[in-house]
Amino acid sequence: MLLKVGELAKHTGLTVRTLHHYDAIGLLAPSARSDAGYRLYNAADIGRLHAIQALRLLGLPLAEIGGLLGAESGSLPTIIQRQMASLDQQIAQATALRERLGLLSQRLAEGAQPDMKDWLVTLEQMTTYGRYFSPAEIQSVMANWRTVADQWPPLIAEVTALMARGVPADALEVQPLAFRWMNLMGQWMDGNYDLVTRWGEMYRREPVARRDDGPPAELIDYIGVAMGARMAALLRHLDTEDLARLGKPPEDEWRRLGEELAALQARGVSPGDAAVQAIALAWVRLFDAFTDHDPALAARLMKAMATEPVLQAAAVVGPAVRDYLLQAVAVLQQKNPATGPATP
Repeated sequence: MLLKVGELAKHTGLTVRTLHHYDAIGLLAPSARSDAGYRLYNAADIGRLHAIQALRLLGLPLAEIGGLLGAESGSLPTIIQRQMASLDQQIAQATALRERLGLLSQRLAEGAQPDMKDWLVTLEQMTTYGRYFSPAEIQSVMANWRTVADQWPPLIAEVTALMARGVPADALEVQPLAFRWMNLMGQWMDGNYDLVTRWGEMYRREPVARRDDGPPAELIDYIGVAMGARMAALLRHLDTEDLARLGKPPEDEWRRLGEELAALQARGVSPGDAAVQAIALAWVRLFDAFTDHDPALAARLMKAMATEPVLQAAAVVGPAVRDYLLQAVAVLQQKNPATGPATP
């Protein structure tokens, strides 16, 4: 089977101009030409193109790739193994790509040649990632994946269960999951709001970028409605620069402090008690760090939490404990006016 240059460009996501350029600089010359002079690419050519794109994904410039491909270290099996090792160290949402490379490597080790479909699917995935992210960004996303990978399946399962029960996406019941989803995305993307946006855009637009075991499109749309409601509420009080400045929510620490407060409140301990005051101070310090040590940003976020039911629905503590905490913070501020605000 031979592919014309336009067909190869369509399957891989590259442009005809790019393939012509590769030919012109001697990086990828077609093995044949038709009687009419059209470039024709065979499976070996596609294998070489895979190697070129693999090395490009790892950040190598075109000027170095040609020489590397000519050396023994640039042989196709070696390149695939190198790419697999790199992905193993920086693994992330590109797990689907990793699995494809494993299949190609296995076939090569067995002495077989991967068929054209294998090459084309892998090339398409690599090209798709490259349209949305720089090599450095891809590496960062891959490296962070290990820190969040185990948290996604249970969260996806909980969202799926709400969908199955027929809970509307805009119901307040969905908001705690939307809050966790947004926080997990932020952790995965290093808190980079732009990266989160681009990843979401790629996932929706590019079926090839989705993992076989990843959330289906209808689930993404469902949680997207809930997150959209949350974002709309936040953006009524904060702008996108404010959101970018917010740190990772210390949800686990706040939840632990909230449980301690609830126990003290249940015992009837006064908000001015030393034990309650110590917890209030710890909470305030966490909130101060979360809001980039900016009192104005903290005040805007506090107003959002106080007036937006969508945001309150995902609060780590209930209304009673929240009021108890705010009373404790008020006492704390009377003793030390420099003490900042705190929003559970």
